Amino acid sequence: MGYQSLQPSPADVWALAARQHGVIARAQLLDLGFSPKAIKHRIANGRLHPVRRGVYALGRPELTRYGRWMAAVLRCGPDAVLSHASAAALWEIGTERSIGIQISVPADVVRRPPGIVVHRRAELTSEDTTRHLGIPVTTPVCTLVDIALRLTRAQLEAAINEADKHDLADPQTLRSALGAMAGSPGVVVLRETLDRRTFTLTDSELERRFLPIARAAGLPPPETGRDVKGFKVDFYWPGLGLVVETDGLRYHRTPAQQARDRLRDQTHVATGLTPLRFTHAQVQFEPDHVRATLTAVAHRLGCATTPLKDIR
Repeated sequence: MGYQSLQPSPADVWALAARQHGVIARAQLLDLGFSPKAIKHRIANGRLHPVRRGVYALGRPELTRYGRWMAAVLRCGPDAVLSHASAAALWEIGTERSIGIQISVPADVVRRPPGIVVHRRAELTSEDTTRHLGIPVTTPVCTLVDIALRLTRAQLEAAINEADKHDLADPQTLRSALGAMAGSPGVVVLRETLDRRTFTLTDSELERRFLPIARAAGLPPPETGRDVKGFKVDFYWPGLGLVVETDGLRYHRTPAQQARDRLRDQTHVATGLTPLRFTHAQVQFEPDHVRATLTAVAHRLGCATTPLKDIR
């Protein structure tokens, strides 16, 4: 065997374990030149601590969360990767479930280790996997597709927002990547969520849909496209001092756009105006929420018009 001809190097073992969050696999020890007898001896004297079958903690048995994830990957073989909710937790775009660490392996792998949820995949390409903090894992895009079917709409939106916030995948990049992943059920759910939250109405469509909502909230007709305090606004009620702005893209606005939005809102508040901001998708898909918000604000501002019940 190849390991018998090598001179074992403890320094190499410690270096490899350090890169793997304190764990090392039996196969790796053999590759480094340690014999089965030497491995057994180190287990007996407490230098190696069994974590999973064929996987050991080096030096001391305590492991971090990253070490437990890495141990699960090593237990499932050389082509295994952290995936699904466990991958989402590693990328900090979701939370891990209590059902066990989730690992994806090629379809021909038959291992079912206790405490690990194994997902066998007919195809898991190099484009679907990477390493993060030294741990083999599905990419952020692949991870979002994997978890899409297991989350509520609000949870999936939160995961997409976190991926965007951490510069892992903005909605435009995510949408482009989904084209190459057709066939996965999660792609459909993810695309529908993106469509809903990056939905943009034309100016005329926006007015056509928003104005009846405002009327149902008890507001009089607004001025549209008016310059107010140096900023062009979407809808303005001068008698109430109310400004409503609508954003076409909820997720991904450039830093310059975000800074201008903040300056606009701050300027309006400083001059006694009440600014409100809705997304185009809220106007399209959540008119009841928009109407309820407008109704509450109209009441606070003293608008006496009676709200209409039907906004259609």
